[in-house]
Amino acid sequence: MTRAASPLALALAGLVAGAALAGCGGGSGDADAPVTTGGTAATAPTAPTGEGSTAVPSGYPTAAAGLDLTAPGTALELGQDATVAWQPSQHLLGALDVSVTALHSTSFKQSFQGWQLDEATRATAPYFVTATVRNAGSTDLSGKQVPLYGTAASGALVEASSFATDFKPCGPSVLPTPFAPGARTKVCLVYLVPSGGHLDGITFRPTEDFDPITWSGEVTPLAPVRDGLPLAPARSGKASPSGKPSSSASPG
Repeated sequence: MTRAASPLALALAGLVAGAALAGCGGGSGDADAPVTTGGTAATAPTAPTGEGSTAVPSGYPTAAAGLDLTAPGTALELGQDATVAWQPSQHLLGALDVSVTALHSTSFKQSFQGWQLDEATRATAPYFVTATVRNAGSTDLSGKQVPLYGTAASGALVEASSFATDFKPCGPSVLPTPFAPGARTKVCLVYLVPSGGHLDGITFRPTEDFDPITWSGEVTPLAPVRDGLPLAPARSGKASPSGKPSSSASPG
């Protein structure tokens, strides 16, 4: 039976299926390919606050001098912090403390009820990823999306999906307004891994030539929810019909 169209279905055009990318700079020639967040680093007029003369690791904007930045190529486990800098626009330099905290597998049946999805989208494997972010610089980063990409077992690089409306099961994906220096928030990102593939981890990669910082760890199934609360697992491993909340919080 075909599900009747809902208001969410009308926003599906704004859902960018996280596609395999040859590199963050694009160049695939596909008119429907998602636009990469970030760009080529350029000198920014406003540098983050910081003391000392800490050398800027290769790949970061030169204006990030003074910050103790995590070295490009660093491999981290879930929950570990990285201090990074990137330029979301030509005249804006951002600096963040980022920690990817959880990788969750889910399904379209569980998390996309009410959406009309084409066959190509249904052939992907959906994942929700949560991260905590603190503004470690001196500029407001309202509404920006941190350039975090998924890495698939196939070697594909997967961009986070975007939505034309709020996606309540996993969000927000962008930094709030305002997001002033010192502010902290939680984000949730949706990745659709091509060909039903497996998500291996998450990388911070603001430009194509940046040696990415990676987070990896156990991928856990997303807890089923009812009325916005996660359900406690039954002894059999299936969701409990009682709807009793568990101690863990669902992403988003």
